[in-house]
Amino acid sequence: MGVYANTVSITQFTVTGDLPKQDQFQWFSEKLAGRGFQSIENSTEEVSEGWVQVDRPDEAAFAAPSDFWRDNYLVFSLRRDQRKIPASVLKSHTGREEGAFLSQHPNLRRTPKKKREEIKEQVQLKLMSRCLPVPSTVDVVWDQKSGVLTLFSLGSKVVERFEDIFRKCFEGFHPVAIHPFARARMLLEGQLLDKLEGANQANSDSVIALIRDNQWLGWDFMLWLLQRGVNGEGEFTVSRPGHFTAGERFSAWIDDKIQLQGGGEEGGIQKVSVSGSQDSYLEAISALKGGKQITSATICMEKDENLWKLTLKGETFGFAGFKCPQVRIERDATVEEMSEREAAFYERMYLLEQGVQMFDSLFATFLQERLSDAWNGRMKAIQEWLDGKQQPE
Repeated sequence: MGVYANTVSITQFTVTGDLPKQDQFQWFSEKLAGRGFQSIENSTEEVSEGWVQVDRPDEAAFAAPSDFWRDNYLVFSLRRDQRKIPASVLKSHTGREEGAFLSQHPNLRRTPKKKREEIKEQVQLKLMSRCLPVPSTVDVVWDQKSGVLTLFSLGSKVVERFEDIFRKCFEGFHPVAIHPFARARMLLEGQLLDKLEGANQANSDSVIALIRDNQWLGWDFMLWLLQRGVNGEGEFTVSRPGHFTAGERFSAWIDDKIQLQGGGEEGGIQKVSVSGSQDSYLEAISALKGGKQITSATICMEKDENLWKLTLKGETFGFAGFKCPQVRIERDATVEEMSEREAAFYERMYLLEQGVQMFDSLFATFLQERLSDAWNGRMKAIQEWLDGKQQPE
């Protein structure tokens, strides 16, 4: 699922570092080409990874602006080709070669260790030359206007590889994941920002510590949204800058899929999944009363009969299965395919950014309540709901 898909999974980053003041196109062109993908199709190499064009995944040249530059966006893909020999195939072929070796050396009962390693290496090289590499690509959109970079993947290994090659490509630049505490910092200022910093439970400013020690942000946010929905408080207003005008109204609620996690009766970590149509959320209430926290939930946001839907990962704030309204590009026989794809890209980014704008407005509304005295009243209402004293509207 890449940038053109209606349903995507995304990880967002801010990027630290100072861009050159002049001739940025030339600078980006050289940097991307310098880490361009190199084909291994006609070799025996196992893995190759590098940048390619989004619209031409076999092209690793970035000589023209149309190859990767669209208004304020840089658009490119991380391609990885890898050969994989199934373990059963390697074992079978290695066994044959060892058998042939022993037949030539009848005085030996088993193949010596060093010879076994040599045979295995030779078999691997032979099989590699007969095995075609399997390609995979992950799209990247770097918004120079907002400074936010969007990686169209949530896979931890993909994220690690992306961060590594990005730092090597753009020396002095570092992608920093927008985790819950980082997103909160981006949305707040003044006294509320001071209160957020006061509530910071991490003992260092490392990304790992900020994520691990501030999981309460994701837990409380999803609990707050769930209870508001049950209580008939699902209307919100746009408060963050973007394509929608400040003050416009939208609806948001937690849908029919919730994951909870916490200590079990025997001391281990217990996970509970709640899915399907929920009347009174009795299963979720039981888990919450048992001390479990919401770690993931499907969130819906609706405006003007258009629906955005995503599964929020509470620990990292990664968006899984982020579904935006359908992109509809009118096809015209006189319009080139690349022009159509470019139009689809702009429409897709427009809708994706609208969804993020509503999500940020939603999270900002939560933070304003969570970091104020009003949170005491909210916690009381949540407890009454859990105790069955509050009737859903």
